[in-house]
Amino acid sequence: MVAARVEVAGLDPWRLGGELWAADGRTARVGRFTGLCFSGPNMIPLRGNTAALRSFADRALRRQRTCSSIVGPAAEVLGLWDELSGDWGPAREVRHDQPLMALDSAPAVPADPLVRPVRTDELERYLPAAISMFIEEVGVDPRSGDGGASYRARVSELIAGGRAFARFEGGEVVFKAEIGALSSSVGQIQGVWVHPDRRGQGLGAAGTAAVVTRLLRGMGRTASLYVNSFNQPALAVYRRIGFRQVGRYATVLF
Repeated sequence: MVAARVEVAGLDPWRLGGELWAADGRTARVGRFTGLCFSGPNMIPLRGNTAALRSFADRALRRQRTCSSIVGPAAEVLGLWDELSGDWGPAREVRHDQPLMALDSAPAVPADPLVRPVRTDELERYLPAAISMFIEEVGVDPRSGDGGASYRARVSELIAGGRAFARFEGGEVVFKAEIGALSSSVGQIQGVWVHPDRRGQGLGAAGTAAVVTRLLRGMGRTASLYVNSFNQPALAVYRRIGFRQVGRYATVLF
């Protein structure tokens, strides 16, 4: 997620949409950083020992919280939250265990040939499915606050970039997924959703396989995603497709 931003925008905070913080460890090991953290719409601690995480917390507490979540490698997220929770808590929800999964070879499930990139003129048909997915996954309505303007803009951006995919039936979305962060080597699949009336029919597995195929063959990237450990049906689907766990994420939601 952070690499995708830096590769496009560099380190300028205005273009990056946030700041990249480093904890300087030169006193212990010359020329080495002991920690790295992105602070923007989401706070993403990438690495850091206890001292580094404490320094990130000290910096974050100098101003009012503006991030909507803390997300990233579980050890760093939970360690940072230990430092921040006394001032920023309570969180709306803490998801302690989110397997980070990756796939760099052809999926083991046949791809759905009807899953395709969403066209820009299909935004109005796609948006209700995206909103439903967001409410189910995050637990809040993305239209709250500004009437949905910012969320609509984000979805429009994904569609315009060819990174929103769907299967339409009768003009209605029955499967959707997006490629959120896209670095030079990895694409992160997000927002996987199947219409409630069509669940249990294999659309999720075949549709996700189609997006994986697009990432691998069309974009030359490894496919990745992360999922809540309690979502056993989704975990089973991703494993059937061929994803393997390569790490563990955690998310603190505000």
